Amino acid sequence: MGNKTEEIAPGATLADKVEWLIRNLWPADDHPPRNNVETAAAIARATGEDISSTTVWKLRTGRQENPQLKTLRALATFFGVPIGYFGRPSETAPIDEDITLKALRRDVEHGIIRPEVLRALVDLSPEARWVVDEMILSAAAADRRRQAAT
Repeated sequence: MGNKTEEIAPGATLADKVEWLIRNLWPADDHPPRNNVETAAAIARATGEDISSTTVWKLRTGRQENPQLKTLRALATFFGVPIGYFGRPSETAPIDEDITLKALRRDVEHGIIRPEVLRALVDLSPEARWVVDEMILSAAAADRRRQAAT
């Protein structure tokens, strides 16, 4: 059983991290955005920070790797993550793990993931858990490939 944290971490680049936050930690009481205009408007409404749809597009596509601190603060506030999440990948592993667990807890609270599934996972033998781990990682890789093809 190898450590596969890097395969499930929210992302190494700023673009990966922003995209991960939008997909996994969008506020549950708000409709998911359909585009960058809706994303920017929701962040501006919630934080009071004027952020443009162009800025959101640049962040999501990796065209802006060094945004202003006020932009990072707005993102951190909106998604409820520490601003350190946007730091260097080598320094953010503990934060990545914390927000991954936060996203998982939220999915359980909203019925997206059934609590009994998590309890069953905990009760599995290490060997059986490894099989499930591999299946989940394979499914995630296939899902990423499918999304990239669309």
